[in-house]
Amino acid sequence: MTHIAEQPEADVSQRLSAYRRTREELERNVLPLATSVDGTAFGFQASLHGLQVRRGGYVALETADGVRLGLVTDVRAETLSVATADGGGGALVRVATGSGVVLDAADTPFHDATVRPARTEEVAAWADSSAVARRGRAGLPVGELATAPGVVAELDSGGLGRHTFLCGQSGSGKTYSLGVLLEQVLQQTSLRLVVLDPNSDHVGLGSVRDGADPERAARYAAVTGDVQVWGGERADRRLHLRFVDLDPNAQAAVLGLDPVRDREEYATLLDLLEASRSGHPVVSRPKDLLEANSDDARRIGLRARNLGILDWSLWGPDQPSLVAELREPTARATIVDIGSLDTVEEQRLVAQAVLSTLWEDRLSRTPTLLVMDEAHNICPSDPPERVTDMSTRRAVQIAGEGRKYGLYLLVSTQRPHKVHPDVVSQCDNLFLMRMNSEGDLADIARVFSFVPDGLVHGATGFPQGVALLGGKLFPQPGYVKIGARLTREGGSDVPATWAQTGR
Repeated sequence: MTHIAEQPEADVSQRLSAYRRTREELERNVLPLATSVDGTAFGFQASLHGLQVRRGGYVALETADGVRLGLVTDVRAETLSVATADGGGGALVRVATGSGVVLDAADTPFHDATVRPARTEEVAAWADSSAVARRGRAGLPVGELATAPGVVAELDSGGLGRHTFLCGQSGSGKTYSLGVLLEQVLQQTSLRLVVLDPNSDHVGLGSVRDGADPERAARYAAVTGDVQVWGGERADRRLHLRFVDLDPNAQAAVLGLDPVRDREEYATLLDLLEASRSGHPVVSRPKDLLEANSDDARRIGLRARNLGILDWSLWGPDQPSLVAELREPTARATIVDIGSLDTVEEQRLVAQAVLSTLWEDRLSRTPTLLVMDEAHNICPSDPPERVTDMSTRRAVQIAGEGRKYGLYLLVSTQRPHKVHPDVVSQCDNLFLMRMNSEGDLADIARVFSFVPDGLVHGATGFPQGVALLGGKLFPQPGYVKIGARLTREGGSDVPATWAQTGR
C-alpha cells in the first residue's frame, strides 16, 4: 500500500479536491427534515450551507396533516460519517442538527416533516391565538419578537402574580427594559408598585421623555399622577423615617446593640420604645436619646453619636414618614430613591424598613409588586451585616409566603449568583438579558428548568435590548426585542470623554 506521503503532490491535491467536492455535494443535499415522537418536541436536521434555521427562531413544520408552528430551542453543527455512492469509503459530512418545541395545541407525532422559516403572518396568527387564551387579562406589550420582527411581544399581566427574576450584565439594557415593563404595569393594570431604586434609575417613571411618540405619550399621561417619588430635594417627597417607626430589632441593629452582650442598654431601648408607643414622649430620632432623663438612655444616645447615626439626613421626626406612606399609600406607585441617601447604612435601613413594613401590613391583602433593583445588595446570599441580614430574611419570607397575601416580587440584578438562592428559587418568571458567564447561565438553566437550556445559553450572544422571557408572564419561552421607553430615565453612566482622541 502506498502511503499519502509517498504519493506525488499533484495526486494528493487532486484526491483532496475530489473529496471536498463530494463532501460539499453531500452536505448541500441534506434535507431540512424534522421528527417528533410525541407531537410536542421535535428534532431536526438541515444543511449548513445557507442555513436559515437559528436558535430562538420560529419554523413551519410541513407535515402530512398540515403545517405546524415550532420554536427552535437549539442548533449545533455535527459531523457524520456517510458512505459515498462510488463505494470509496465514508465521507465526514457536517450537518446542522437541533431541537425545538411545537407551539400549537395538537400533540400528533410526525416524521420527516419539511422545515422552513415561518412567515411573519404565521407567527402573528399564533401570537394572536395565545393572546386570546389569556381570558380577559391585560396584555403588556413590551416590544416585538426578536426572531419575528413586527410581531408584538405581549406579556400576560396575570403572570405578575408569581415572582419574577430579571438579570443581565452591565450594558445589556436591563434597567431600560425594567422601565418599559413598569410603564406597562402602570398603564395596563391596577397593581400597586413599590420600587426600591438604589441608583435613581426609576425616578422619572412619572415623566414622559422628550421625543416620545405623541399618541402613546398621551395615553400614558393618564397614569403619571399615580407615581410618587420619595428621595432627595427634587423628589415629590423627601425620604424620611422616624426612629420609632422601625422594627425594634432594626433599631437595635442600627445602634449595634446585641440583646445578650448589651443586655442593659438593649432592655432600656425596649422600655423607651414601649413608652413611646403608649403615649409618652416619642423617640422619633436617635438624637432624642441624648436628651432623655435616663442615664442608660443617654448612653445609647452617645453610642448613636459615636457611630455617626445622629448625622443621617434620613431622620425627619416632623416630616411625613415613608413607613406611614407604605401603610396608607397616597399614590399607586411609590418609588423609593435610596440612591439619593448619603450613606450605604441609610440605604440598607430603608430597604429593610420597606420589606418589613409591607410584610407587617400583609393582612390588608393589597396586591403589590415589590421591585428590588440591584437585589444582590438587598438580599445577598451572604449578608455582610445585621441590617442586610434582616432584609434578606424578610425577602426570603416574602418569596416563600408573600403570594397568598398579594405580595409579588420582581428581583432585578446583574449578579445572579450573589442573590440569596431561597429568593431566586421561588421565582416562576425569567427575564434574562445578555450574560457572558457560563457559570451563571448554568445556574439559571438549573433553577428555571421550564426554559430550554439551549435558549438560556443563547444569552451570551444577545445584543443590547434583547431578552429571553419565560414563565407565567410569557408561557412559551422566546426571545424578545424590548421596545422604546416612554418615560425619562433617571441614572446615567459617566460620559466616556476620557477615551476621545487628541489628548
